[in-house]
Order: sequence, then structure tokens, then C-alpha cells
Amino acid sequence: QLRLVQSGGGLVQPGGSLRLSCTASGRPFSDYAMAWFRQAPGKERKEREFVANINTSGGSTHYADSVKGRFTISRDNAKTTVYLHMDRLEPEDTAVYYCAATLWYIDYDADTHDFWGQGTPVTVSS
Repeated sequence: QLRLVQSGGGLVQPGGSLRLSCTASGRPFSDYAMAWFRQAPGKERKEREFVANINTSGGSTHYADSVKGRFTISRDNAKTTVYLHMDRLEPEDTAVYYCAATLWYIDYDADTHDFWGQGTPVTVSS
């Protein structure tokens, strides 16, 4: 099992910044492409929205149009951690954010990710 433990998040005003972290253990972290998904209030688990992903080496990243230019995904394989740095946050970014892992190749589909973090709430409000 690949265990993913998230930290960060919380309450921030519109225009503010937050950084989420997700630390892995249990299996070789560098074997897994990583992604962030989010679940907005009132949405069901199956409606989790893709936010960003990153390949095993960290050399390739992709973003949802809604966050492109504001969010940055990165990873440190030595620390077995993936990050999501969020700038210029908007109320529409309010959600529970999840990190997720899929073996080898990046994917945009939540169903292909076998391992998930516990979720971190992010609330953007004045």
C-alpha cells in the first residue's frame, strides 16, 4: 500500500495563497505519477474535479483550465512529497483537496488513481 498523508489548507481570503503537501510512504514514491483533485461542497465523490498532475520525475505537469496560471504542482522525490501551491485563490476554489497516486503514467481520471490522501479542506472567503 502507498500511504498518502496530507497537510496544509485552511481558511484564506480571496487573492491569498496556500500550499498543500502530501507525503507518501510504503512504496517507492518515484514509481507513481501524482495528482491533485478537489471535491466542491455539495458534490459527490464521483464528481471530484481534476486540478493538476505531475509525472514520476517531475518534469511534466498539467493543469485544469480553471487553475492554470494560479496553481503550481511540484514534487520532491527525495522527500517523497508532492505539493500544490495555490495563488490568487478565488471563492470558487473552495473544496476538499485530495492528492492521489497512479502507477507510472499520469492520468486525468480519478478512477485510475489507486491511492488517495485523507483530504484537506480549503475555504476561500472574506
